[in-house]
Amino acid sequence: MRTINEIIIHCSATKPSQDIGADEIKKWHVEGNGWKDIGYHFVIRRDGTLEEGRPLKKMGAHCKGHNRRSIGICLVGGIDDDGAAELNFTLEQFSTLTTLIIKLKSEYEIQELSGHNEYSSKACPCFDVKHWAKERCL
Repeated sequence: MRTINEIIIHCSATKPSQDIGADEIKKWHVEGNGWKDIGYHFVIRRDGTLEEGRPLKKMGAHCKGHNRRSIGICLVGGIDDDGAAELNFTLEQFSTLTTLIIKLKSEYEIQELSGHNEYSSKACPCFDVKHWAKERCL
């Protein structure tokens, strides 16, 4: 089993009206990027449903230079109808995200909880993950 010590939060950069999940994102990653699998380990749909992506035993493909020791979680949403970055995740998504982080922290020695925007010039996931986590004592 690989050593995991970080969780990195992402968004799918989709509009709130787009109800997609791991299958669609996998198709984008495989057909669009030529990857062998979805890059994220988990996807959280708009209604809060948690879907598994890439198996945890396999290194993700979600944050260049940080995949080896991290888990990638993708929240569906993150842009408005005009394509601009927007914090538009549902309460159900944040509830599922909180539960998942607590579970993963109990199973792995997670030392860091980050947003993709901390490692990239992208807005993804469209909120300050560290501030959000601190408010929830995660």
